[in-house]
Amino acid sequence: MKTTSVLLLSKLQAALDKDKLAVLPAEIHGVLTGLVCGGVPLENKQWVQPMLELINDGEALSSELMPLVEELYQQVVTSLVDPDMSFTPMLADADDPLNDRLEAFINWVQSFLTGLAMVQTSLDKASDEVKELIQDLTEFTMVELEVDDSPENEAGFDALVEHARIGAWECLREFRGLDDGDDEPVVLH
Repeated sequence: MKTTSVLLLSKLQAALDKDKLAVLPAEIHGVLTGLVCGGVPLENKQWVQPMLELINDGEALSSELMPLVEELYQQVVTSLVDPDMSFTPMLADADDPLNDRLEAFINWVQSFLTGLAMVQTSLDKASDEVKELIQDLTEFTMVELEVDDSPENEAGFDALVEHARIGAWECLREFRGLDDGDDEPVVLH
């Protein structure tokens, strides 16, 4: 959770609880990331309606929750185009048990893939590399949730998260038509 503040995560969870929405912050982050990486038009808040369809059956969010989701969206966009590659999936706290972090990761990946598919309706036309990354992410959602907190499992978990980070960037690059050779920072508004 390098780019998402603990305070924002806490506020987001409190607002979700208050509104009695059965959605996790990791799922909202995953949906937003999938929409952005999939190429949803970013101007005039065109990302809002697809996001609402995925997390709240198309219904508006409360006046307390929506600004937090907008702030999270801005962090997603900013971190995805950060030249220091600060983007990472928003998961449970690093001090939480591995099972909790793995569950948050699976929820994030499922939500990312759903957001991506909502915008990219013809994923079968993606490059072989991106199709393979999407297949990998799909397989990650089927991992065993009951794991021991061991150094080997921690290393494996870190590898899964890193693969998801790379997958998001590759989707962003392909579906938004970004060139690998660009030296200029990418601006997504």
